[in-house]
Amino acid sequence: MSHYYSIEPLNRKRTYRIQATVRNFNIVLYTTSGVFSVRRIDPGTLLLAETMIIEDGWRVLDLGCGYGVLGIVAAKLAPNGIVYMVDINKQAVRLAKLNAKLNNVKNVKILWGDLYEPVKNKKFDAIVSNPPQAAGLKVLNKLIRDSLKHLDSGGSLQIVAKHGKGGARLGNLMKKYFGGVKILARKSGYRVYISRKQ
Repeated sequence: MSHYYSIEPLNRKRTYRIQATVRNFNIVLYTTSGVFSVRRIDPGTLLLAETMIIEDGWRVLDLGCGYGVLGIVAAKLAPNGIVYMVDINKQAVRLAKLNAKLNNVKNVKILWGDLYEPVKNKKFDAIVSNPPQAAGLKVLNKLIRDSLKHLDSGGSLQIVAKHGKGGARLGNLMKKYFGGVKILARKSGYRVYISRKQ
């Protein structure tokens, strides 16, 4: 069985084109089968893209970047910053590179690898993610716990999840590791959780 969080999903490739306006930015995205949410930006990612806290000049990590929605929007919100985009799915990385170029985003570094491995010596002002909940609690726990090593003091982890389908558990993990968690936004069962490194 092949998943979108596999290294090379075994799907025949069909290409789709998505046009969207996010945070007043008109973006065009190409997707293919074998990546998450191929025909439209999924509602969770869209909610996080619309509400994530990103300031100009920041160093941002989009973890599990997929075809690049969050990273591209973050790069446009922080034109004088730098956005690192990481995914374990090689097809997603190829698409994120294509989409960054298409949307004239130059302040990005798009890397292939597992979780924080490609950025192991780097620290960020914000880490944003729509994590693959189907990857299991062990992966999600590592994503949240290890974010602390990669955040500067005052930096934030911002995650979106369906509250009734494991999101509440993610919120509790963030509270456990960070000492607190807030809900930044909620819509259609999704919630954006934010924790800051003290």
